[in-house]
Amino acid sequence: MPNEVVYNGKRYGKSYMMWFCRACDYRVGCHNNTREPLGTMVGKELRQLRMAVHKKIDPIWQSKQLKRSHMYARISKAIGYSYHTGEADEETCRKILSLDMSIFNKEQKSLL
Repeated sequence: MPNEVVYNGKRYGKSYMMWFCRACDYRVGCHNNTREPLGTMVGKELRQLRMAVHKKIDPIWQSKQLKRSHMYARISKAIGYSYHTGEADEETCRKILSLDMSIFNKEQKSLL
């Protein structure tokens, strides 16, 4: 469905398509206006945690401090398993939010 249905008539983000459950308010955005979900459907609490994670980590790759793939590789190594924000559960989000930001320094070659 177009996400403007959920966001009071406003399209949100690059891709305006999403999956949405009215009964439980679970939702997930889609890749490039397709029906392919960006991650898993989640409720409000986990959605807020994932947004907090993005707020912490996105400036790192957006500023070109690191390539996005290198940033995700460092996060995966730091937590001990493959990581993607769109698939993260509450425990994983809390781990990411508690990470020491020094793992993102370009000089930390050992974390790649």
